[in-house]
Amino acid sequence: MPISGKLVVAVLAVPESTAGTLYGMYEVLESAGRDWSAVTQGVLGESRIRPMIVSADGRPFRASNGLVIEPTCTLEQCAAPDVVAIPDLSITPAETITGRHPEELAWLERLDARGVTFATACTGAYLLAEAGLLDGLDVTTHWAYCDAMAARYPRLHMHPNRALVVSGGGRFTMAGGGSSWNDLALYLIARFVGAEEAMRVARLHLLEWHHVGQQPFAALTACRRTDDAVVARCQEWIAMHYDQEAPVAAMVRISGLAERSFKRRFTQATGMSPLEYVHAVRLEEAKHLLEIGDAPVDAIANEVGYGDASFFSRLFRRKVGLTPAQYRRRFKALRDALEHDTAKVEASAVRERRRSA
Repeated sequence: MPISGKLVVAVLAVPESTAGTLYGMYEVLESAGRDWSAVTQGVLGESRIRPMIVSADGRPFRASNGLVIEPTCTLEQCAAPDVVAIPDLSITPAETITGRHPEELAWLERLDARGVTFATACTGAYLLAEAGLLDGLDVTTHWAYCDAMAARYPRLHMHPNRALVVSGGGRFTMAGGGSSWNDLALYLIARFVGAEEAMRVARLHLLEWHHVGQQPFAALTACRRTDDAVVARCQEWIAMHYDQEAPVAAMVRISGLAERSFKRRFTQATGMSPLEYVHAVRLEEAKHLLEIGDAPVDAIANEVGYGDASFFSRLFRRKVGLTPAQYRRRFKALRDALEHDTAKVEASAVRERRRSA
């Protein structure tokens, strides 16, 4: 913690920044030391962290979702923060940021030379990678972007399954996708203010640590669409016939290609071998069945095309990061709660409309 008692966190804002994550990080960090006493003792405390929204020119701008981001200061005015936090960027996996943000990248390089700590949420890690600061380091980002980022920046070491990665002797902390920025904020509070305060913030904001990582949330076939008409036709077929025996042999017949040529072409188009793709489609369907019903695991294995339930369970555990039973406990409860609460709200709205009629 700095001598002043307040950790200065520069939250970097660029045109692609996601306003929700940016302001969410700002609020959670600023609440450390301030809000717990307000709700438990009726006295507002003093924040232990001073977040500042910084941008190249310091002028307000609209984020990709239309919300206005109002920076606190310019990059030049924030020359010595303790931590730089970078929210996620609204870009697609196929998109590149090469050639963008030269001022921001130069600022990051200057701060790196000073030994500043960096923290990124989701695709915010792209900015550090573009600046060359992640070369040789363990990193993570949103599960849907891991492959693209690893291909674009081959010198980094990607960990797609982890929700939080601390690297470079503790100077670089990266959170995965979605709400894992919560983990990032809690980690920074625990590290620089204390674990007890991090627990208070988590309880106050109802934040849950993503201890299972990103793997159970990932769509195994994400971003696998292709312009190759032959491969696309096979993808359409397997989406409807994934439970059939010898599906790869069937796709070879559908393609009209020699088996070796088909497998090479399919892998080039999708980034997965035909067999890997079949497994991914089957496991996605299995995940859905585990969420919506109570059928035994061996019945689900058979329904998606696996006659050997033990093989299915081992494969599921390796690819998803949880056993089928663990996955059901976690995600069926979530789906049931969402559906139940949504139904209650809709029923209440219907009753209200009838009373008003």
